[in-house]
Amino acid sequence: MRTVNTSVKKKDAMALVTGKPVYTDDLAPGDCLIVKVLRSPHAHALIKEIHKEKAEKLAGIACILTYKDVPQKRFTMAGQSYPEPSPYDRLILDQRMRFVGDAAVIVAGETEDAVDHALRLLKVEYEVLEPVLDFKQAKDHPVLIHPGEDWLSLCPVGADNKRNLCATGGEEHGNVDEVLKQCEYVVEQVYHTKANQQAMMETFRAYSYLDTYGRLNMVASTQVTFHVRRILAHALDIPKSRIRVIKPRIGGGFGAKQTVVAEVYPAIVTMKTGRPAKMIYSRYESQIASSPRHEMEVHVRVGADKNGILQAIDVYTLSNTGAYGEHGPTTVGLSGHKSIPLYRTPKAFRFAYDVVYTNCMSSGAYRGYGATQGIFAVESAVNELAEKMGMDSVKLRELNMVKEGDIMPAYYGETLNSCALDRCMARAKEMIRWDEKYPRVDMGNGKVRGVGVAMAMQGSSISGVDVASVELRLNDDGFYTLMIGASDMGTGCDTTLAQVAADCLECDLDEIAVHGTDTDVSPYDSGSYASSTMYLTGMAVVKACGEMREKIIRKGAQYLDCPEDSLEFDGKRVYQLSGELEIFLKDIGNKVMCFNEDMLTAGACHTSPVSPPPFMVGMAEVEVDQETGEVELLDYVAVVDCGTTINPNLARIQTEGGIAQGIGMAMYEDITYSSKGQMLQNSFMQYKLPTRQDVGDIRVEFESSYEPTGPFGAKSIGEIVINTPSPAIADAVANAVGARVRELPVTAEKVYWGMKR
Repeated sequence: MRTVNTSVKKKDAMALVTGKPVYTDDLAPGDCLIVKVLRSPHAHALIKEIHKEKAEKLAGIACILTYKDVPQKRFTMAGQSYPEPSPYDRLILDQRMRFVGDAAVIVAGETEDAVDHALRLLKVEYEVLEPVLDFKQAKDHPVLIHPGEDWLSLCPVGADNKRNLCATGGEEHGNVDEVLKQCEYVVEQVYHTKANQQAMMETFRAYSYLDTYGRLNMVASTQVTFHVRRILAHALDIPKSRIRVIKPRIGGGFGAKQTVVAEVYPAIVTMKTGRPAKMIYSRYESQIASSPRHEMEVHVRVGADKNGILQAIDVYTLSNTGAYGEHGPTTVGLSGHKSIPLYRTPKAFRFAYDVVYTNCMSSGAYRGYGATQGIFAVESAVNELAEKMGMDSVKLRELNMVKEGDIMPAYYGETLNSCALDRCMARAKEMIRWDEKYPRVDMGNGKVRGVGVAMAMQGSSISGVDVASVELRLNDDGFYTLMIGASDMGTGCDTTLAQVAADCLECDLDEIAVHGTDTDVSPYDSGSYASSTMYLTGMAVVKACGEMREKIIRKGAQYLDCPEDSLEFDGKRVYQLSGELEIFLKDIGNKVMCFNEDMLTAGACHTSPVSPPPFMVGMAEVEVDQETGEVELLDYVAVVDCGTTINPNLARIQTEGGIAQGIGMAMYEDITYSSKGQMLQNSFMQYKLPTRQDVGDIRVEFESSYEPTGPFGAKSIGEIVINTPSPAIADAVANAVGARVRELPVTAEKVYWGMKR
């Protein structure tokens, strides 16, 4: 390998650090109309009348749109492959408001001041309805959030709008209840995670314009470029052929931009006015009207025999999708399918779930995608089981963890072809000096230190669904253009995919020019989500490079006038092993520009029937003040098995960033609502994100396995890294002072009252 497993610099590094104009708002035309939305002050209401006459008379106002002015065709904003599991429950503008912050009126004008003035002049009369705010009471509630007959679910996910159900389902292997009765030790607990915000640096933003041919061009900060095209076509009720979507550089997504949060609003304005239009979400809007993590309540029962061998795991998840169903039916599945399979020993398991509508802000995709919530619950329950048994929680996992070669019934029956989880555990234990510190060390000054542990798994793409494609072109002078449909959202996939191509083609990295993503130019790709980019798109690159090598040899044989099977290609030249004939790649690239009937291009598509999981072990050391309950995170060690690390530096940064987000979820980030459904954490003054000083010392190492179905043995890394901090930190606090916190975040108040019990 020349560049794979090497920490090369990102291709866009210098442009980003020197502030080049590469992001959506940097590129927007100066004459764009400014688009904003008047948002509902009520959690549940019907619009009776909109008085817009005064606002329309303002100088600089181009259009004001209400539900009467836009197509009344249901769609979903979830960026998923068709047919989307998420229900079609959205309109661009609806007469019914379903949460505080729902879009009531669209205003577009020449300047931001004019638009803001118009928003203040708009008067809306509402019929205020009873909201459903408690997701524990939403199922079969007499108040329906989507009572309309035009609500539509395309997939059999158990959705029923007449019961406030976005999805319901489950599966069972063996007789869980009977096995649990026979267990020596049983833990049964309920765990609660909140609707965390992704809080990426670049908020939601998009601009649109009509090109020379009258087609709608959308430039958006999105993870799902091709899905945006389909969603806009549904929402605007126009053919996909009339839409082009372009993705520039993205200032972070973390799953939030797998939902089409902003794009429909400038799009409808451009269609109505014929003028360029852009929408830039404020941080306030991103907090109150976007796509946070799904709040979940997870009921767990886990039982073991007297030797500590797990016998049964029972998981029931209640998920709050909020006002709309984006990603509701799919996130919930990972809460069980990515937590139960961590353990190889249970004779029986059961996983059931309900996803309910409420009059809260709708949820969406967030790094970890349901696995984060389920792993917090199951790993916390396993830690409680170890405590109940008087067994070291690392030892309990060593006895039960999944191993390479296992068939995993709770993970779609897949066979585990690559797994270094045991080595991850051993290395993490050594790094944190577990045996010296477990379970606690009293510092003698009123403070106690404790250590905690958690394991995690994720996936690598959605098996049997996701698709990745690339196109490769040989240019004059012998350099290549690699066109990808995947969306680099700061993760560096433009670089890592070029590394794969460079090794396959035996050339320098600088000889691979990467282009993406544009629906008119790029080959189809499902998008950058579900930890799919390196695993799927990387394999498409491997395939395309193989085809390109064959075509180069074939063309070389034509120019050298000799049989193909007598030639080799070493990245620089096509040559004859047994003779003196050779032709350099540069010359082939130049010669095909004249008197040639063969295009030296290669394209490849890849999908996978399996989704090989990466694994991770995280261990936390905390110090707890026994007088106040204050928790300080001192040390966090993580060891990751992502198969082959394509770019170790980028993999390390992914891991450190994901851990920091997980620490935020575990200790700081909270979402609460008023009695009227108003989300209270509407700015960074109220919504606490950890700074570098808050996350302690984060130490990361890798234990590589080799995944035979991935490029150069690689699996994914994007999501696995966020999943261990919550259960590990909660466990460390419990080991330190005996306060077991089961509702995130782990705050000083909860720890203090936990110590008082």
